Amino acid sequence: MKKYCQDLTVVSAEHLSDKHTLLKLTRDEALPPMQPGQFVEVRCDGSASTFLRRPISINYFDPERNEMWILVAAVGDGTKSLMNLKAGDKLNCIFPLGNHFTLAQRPDEKLLLVGGGVGIAPLLFAGKCLSKQGVRPSFLLGARSAKDLLELDLFKQLGDVYVTTEDGSLGEKGFVTNHSILKEQSFDRICTCGPKPMMMAVARYASHASIDCEASLENMMACGLGACLCCVEKTTEGNLRVCKDGPVFNINQLLWQI
Repeated sequence: MKKYCQDLTVVSAEHLSDKHTLLKLTRDEALPPMQPGQFVEVRCDGSASTFLRRPISINYFDPERNEMWILVAAVGDGTKSLMNLKAGDKLNCIFPLGNHFTLAQRPDEKLLLVGGGVGIAPLLFAGKCLSKQGVRPSFLLGARSAKDLLELDLFKQLGDVYVTTEDGSLGEKGFVTNHSILKEQSFDRICTCGPKPMMMAVARYASHASIDCEASLENMMACGLGACLCCVEKTTEGNLRVCKDGPVFNINQLLWQI
């Protein structure tokens, strides 16, 4: 798939919380096709201390509006600088990068999409693509508290939404792998993205239940093109570059101790 390095225009910058901003981006010509699970590498021009690009998942792609959305979590100086962007500003992006989640293989397939924190971002796009296939997935979303759960209304338009919060402020209290849905329903396949301990717990559940599972890894990435080798993950196929060979891997490829 062809890659682009371009200045995209900010359509809007919506502050969803004190540390999360939804950036909607466009360009004059039509944006290229994208797949759920792919990501962009953004240049943080507003931070003098940030020299490398930052990888951010594609949250949503709307070809009708010619918009690509990215959900930014303000963690360091680079991502914090993106919080200051406003409509009309330019953001230099390399996109679309990486591989993608496997979509439905048949109309009656039961898919569970599990996300934690800002790891929910690529699952919204995945849900949209599944909806276009005529499949209604289930979303299991976890966060520390209710204020950290983002885009719930959009997720509810695409599938059945189940929630956990660590403080019990919304949904069931605890972690995603403690949710009662995992005992009450069965699934054909699971896709997950979020903190590594959460994904390992999801992978453990999937492995024990003999459910096919894909995980989108969030290793440190610098170039996004497979050149710098800082994102290498040990797998059954040797050392693979998460930015180039991933970020989505079947859990059977990963050497996680689950």
